[in-house]
Amino acid sequence: MVSLTPRAERLLKALIEQYIAEGQPVGSRTLVRQAGLEFSPATVRNIMSDLEELGLIRSPHTSAGRVPTERGYRFFVNTLLAVKSPQATDLSQIEDRLLADQDPQQLLESASGLLSQITKLAGIVRVPRRAHAGFLQLDFLSLSSSRVLVILVTQDGQVLNRVIHPKKRYSATELQQAANIFNSAYAGFSLEEVRRSLTTALKRDSEDMQQMLRSAVEMARQVFAEGELAEDPLFVSGESNLLAFPELSDREKLRRLFDAFNAKQDLLQLLDHSMGSNGVQIFIGAESGYESLESCSVVTAPYEVNGQIVGTIGVVGPTRMSYDRVISVVDVTARFLSGALSHGPSGDA
Repeated sequence: MVSLTPRAERLLKALIEQYIAEGQPVGSRTLVRQAGLEFSPATVRNIMSDLEELGLIRSPHTSAGRVPTERGYRFFVNTLLAVKSPQATDLSQIEDRLLADQDPQQLLESASGLLSQITKLAGIVRVPRRAHAGFLQLDFLSLSSSRVLVILVTQDGQVLNRVIHPKKRYSATELQQAANIFNSAYAGFSLEEVRRSLTTALKRDSEDMQQMLRSAVEMARQVFAEGELAEDPLFVSGESNLLAFPELSDREKLRRLFDAFNAKQDLLQLLDHSMGSNGVQIFIGAESGYESLESCSVVTAPYEVNGQIVGTIGVVGPTRMSYDRVISVVDVTARFLSGALSHGPSGDA
């Protein structure tokens, strides 16, 4: 990591904060006038020249001022940034919207919208992989002589409903018995483990399986088909907010960025990578490793259900973002989301 003198650190911090606020290259006179630095313009120019040689700032061709580089932003975030406590209005919005009695999918979608609304950037939420979720229970409800509603509930509160048409008619008592036996047999399994087990279960000799369990397996197999466990893996809100930033207005940059929002693969891989982190992670420009995000910064934080990390939330914006505020908003939102998911319907089940 680069080592700077206290004066150089003060100047770099002032320059980056000024550029984040205004979006225009910052000149030496502007720094002296607006940043309250008690240096002469000549001293400021000398320090800026040193910072440029270190690769922390650069001079755009069209201006005599300077702008931060990705390396400069990284030094700023790691060394100079003081993360603010969330504003009272932000905290109130987050607390009001992420209520524990909501459906988990509603909570996740609300979190995405909140991140976008508060930061005026794009909010993203990685939905827990349903196939990796823990199996909690299955219920069978008779709708008619030929139709049964199957209700699948996961340990993190996700609910999947499907109407099936079993080969024979079952009484309400038989359906309840079948559900009880099935739930007992597969307690503690993940959905993917249940699905794999069901694939082979019906190949066994019928004498090896209770008839009622066999009936339950036949009905449940239709719900646990691989396609039925699929879901939209990512909630994205506020992509249009990014159109307000001139540095992202290049047509090719926009095309790549919105392709990433539509295809979601790059964002999903980045969020999956972030799940292993402890707390907030910041990817500046090319640090993400994805060309589609090279003009952006991504701030992420994992969220939990009952102490287990199951997904990631984040904000996507230009590298010229208010890191102090965005970091605190992402961190607090992840904490409130974890609490709501753990103590809401999923935690009470």
